[in-house]
Amino acid sequence: MDYPVLRRHNLVARLQREAVDALLVSHPVHVSYLTGFSGESSYLVLGRERTLLVTDGRFTEQLASECPGLELLVRPTTQNLYQATGEALTKLGLRTLAFESGHLTLLDMELLREQCGSLDWKPARDWVEALRVVKDPSELAALREAIHFAERAFQAFRALLRPEDNEKDLADALEHQVRRVGGRCTSFPSIVAVGARSALPHAPPTSKRVGEADFLLVDWGACGKFYNSDLTRMLVPQPHAERAGRMVPSQLAEVFRIVLQAQAAGIGAVRPGAKGMDVDAAARKVIEAAGYGANFGHGLGHGIGMMIHEAPALRPLSEAVLQPGMVVTIEPGIYLPGWGGVRIEDDILVTPDGCEVLTSVPRDLEGSMVVV
Repeated sequence: MDYPVLRRHNLVARLQREAVDALLVSHPVHVSYLTGFSGESSYLVLGRERTLLVTDGRFTEQLASECPGLELLVRPTTQNLYQATGEALTKLGLRTLAFESGHLTLLDMELLREQCGSLDWKPARDWVEALRVVKDPSELAALREAIHFAERAFQAFRALLRPEDNEKDLADALEHQVRRVGGRCTSFPSIVAVGARSALPHAPPTSKRVGEADFLLVDWGACGKFYNSDLTRMLVPQPHAERAGRMVPSQLAEVFRIVLQAQAAGIGAVRPGAKGMDVDAAARKVIEAAGYGANFGHGLGHGIGMMIHEAPALRPLSEAVLQPGMVVTIEPGIYLPGWGGVRIEDDILVTPDGCEVLTSVPRDLEGSMVVV
């Protein structure tokens, strides 16, 4: 099945309901979602009767391979993207045009309107996002592939860990491993936070070394052609194989246990019809009951797909209703300044009767031990 074509058909139906002639798709992620094109600097004009991709000569052969059959307007070098798009909109004879109000900048819109005469512009917020929130079979396959890349990379990363390694070098090594196993890149700059620095949920890597603390936090993901994965694990270095499993500080064991229980509660609450706030609450109340409520300062999770953070949101006050086909992260954490933090994160698919945990890296304390 040609899923990009099916997605475009769904949007054409909305054009008809909204009584507009066409939608100008300017967000690069959405252009890719609706066409399969992996390039940039292109706009998609999606009309009721005709769809046109405005691009340039750098991508002609690439588009023939990635989007066979898609009508192209290849602009000459004497035109910029705004001029070519404006000319196309005028020639199509459109009267009303929806545009991605959440992504098209005011300057971009002004430059386009200069080329389009009396065209009536209509803000269209979240039209494409509303389709992207529920993943089709091709997207789920791509997400599983991205998770596979991340897990293979992490397995190699663990085996390379040494006490003298610092956060920056390890983050770079993880990027290399993701590429080595087939990923295009990491989903975001990898977080490797040793000891007390793990209390920073988005800690930038430094020269702090593995051997300077009892544990470290690793937050990483892999990106395939378009789709991303997102995981977080704790690692507890063991200096000698014969002592593995015997050197876990009591506070780490306690905080780890609470976070793991909170994650299990959150995962258990994922089902069709559940609200984002309710899933968040299921995990949060475990942490609050243990006396660490003030140390969990972010939402429980977020949607994941072509972007690393997308709908639905799992956080307090989130009214988002889960549906089969949504993929979300569940990532509770406890962060204690001066000591460190524990976060455990997995990617979860909402199924018709509950959920499926897509990630398989061991998350328990024993599975977090690594001999260095």
